[in-house]
Amino acid sequence: MARLGVNIDHIATVRQARGGKEPDPVTAAPLVEMAGADGLVVHLREDRRHIQDRDLTLLREIVHTKLNLEMAATDAMVRLAMEVKPHLVTLVPERREELTTEGGLDVDSQRQRLKDVTLLLHQSGIAVSLFIDPVLEQIKAARRVEADCIELHTGRYANALGLKEQDIEFEALAQAARAAYKLELAVSGGHGLTYHNVRRLRGISEIVEYNIGHSIIARAIFIGLERAVREMKELLR
Repeated sequence: MARLGVNIDHIATVRQARGGKEPDPVTAAPLVEMAGADGLVVHLREDRRHIQDRDLTLLREIVHTKLNLEMAATDAMVRLAMEVKPHLVTLVPERREELTTEGGLDVDSQRQRLKDVTLLLHQSGIAVSLFIDPVLEQIKAARRVEADCIELHTGRYANALGLKEQDIEFEALAQAARAAYKLELAVSGGHGLTYHNVRRLRGISEIVEYNIGHSIIARAIFIGLERAVREMKELLR
């Protein structure tokens, strides 16, 4: 059964909409873990639009499974990660004007920079993942910068219109996952995944973890967070 990482950014988005203290994403951590999730995911963006530094610090203290910090590979973010020491850092591209991450990291064009960042994080005992598109050149580059794992960007698959287009994107993910596995990179997947489209991806055995946020939090509004997490976890069996 694949592991499930639950992204709780959107809980913080609701809090920031009113500038208050509720709902507190930190409160979600034990509920998510009790529901069977294998880890929590937060994206600390440079503009702090949802998750805040305070959230990250507190989550590191109370998360018992795995805390996955998504972040840009900037000097400031690297320093912060080295202080907080999450279990895993996932390096992602980041643009201020985007609503959510719009594509994978171009590892191939910035190999030396990412290799330096990966080394620093490794020296602090932090595993490193790279969020990339399902492209062979990027997978090979991830191996060269000595990342521990990759997270395949599943957005094109999730947004595919029609079965034919979905077939193409599914096959791209399958081939990418197999290539990464052969290069001894652990493989996860995430972005745009829902209770419906994640089912098919279970056929790609090389993907051992899925990081899902928006769909779970949206469903939790109607049925509660624990039940929403349990239902997603069950789909990954």
